[in-house]
Amino acid sequence: MTSHKTTQTMKPATAAKKLGVYLEATPAEFQEGVVTRSELNALQAEPPQWLQELRRSGPHPRPVVAAKLGVSIAGLARGGVTEALTTEQIDALKQENPEWLQKERATQAEVRKEAVRIKEKHAERAERLQQSGS
Repeated sequence: MTSHKTTQTMKPATAAKKLGVYLEATPAEFQEGVVTRSELNALQAEPPQWLQELRRSGPHPRPVVAAKLGVSIAGLARGGVTEALTTEQIDALKQENPEWLQKERATQAEVRKEAVRIKEKHAERAERLQQSGS
């Protein structure tokens, strides 16, 4: 009885997400096919020109836009940004620095601070437990 190794494939949307690009901006052959794990690895290791250009100029998917602006995806939605943006549009938003962006960046900074505080609290508790158990 021999086992046949099946090739792992994914939908183009999943592959685009893993590559950090906006699916609708990818070439038609990418959008219409399936992507194998080895093809994805090859795209990540040696990105073709279209992928390099998409990563550089966009349009970028919301998670990338949020990261470049330093806000959450929910913060983007609260700010009225619901579609993919190009690097140029992101830079323009940074320059303009609207009130919603300032507010969302402050919120994100607070969330990060709180996450660090909680992590430190858990580490202290774990250390105390370890010392009392010794």
